[in-house]
Amino acid sequence: MTHPNAELLRGTLDMLVLQIVSEGPRHGYSIGQRIQELTQDVLSIEQGSLYPALYRLEKAGLLRSRWGRNPESNRRARIYELTATGRKRLGRDVDGWSAFVRAISQVISPRVPTEGAE
Repeated sequence: MTHPNAELLRGTLDMLVLQIVSEGPRHGYSIGQRIQELTQDVLSIEQGSLYPALYRLEKAGLLRSRWGRNPESNRRARIYELTATGRKRLGRDVDGWSAFVRAISQVISPRVPTEGAE
């Protein structure tokens, strides 16, 4: 299976993380697992990319975190939640991404040449 370009993933990672956390509070590892699950293993987010994104999003006020327990392991873990600002940003990002996908689809969709066109 073809895997997405790393540059494309980097450009969408924040939006993906915000979307997953919008489902409810999660610890970092489960955010990466959920992305992988929803994309049927097409996207696998490395910890070296995920945790800096979480810190960046928290610093920007889009996420907040608290210490809690990982329900699977009962270990102490950082739990991330979406802020009101993060919810607004996610809405804008999803709208922008949807418009981008529609535009790219118009370019790469197979076209039937019109009569007389070269």
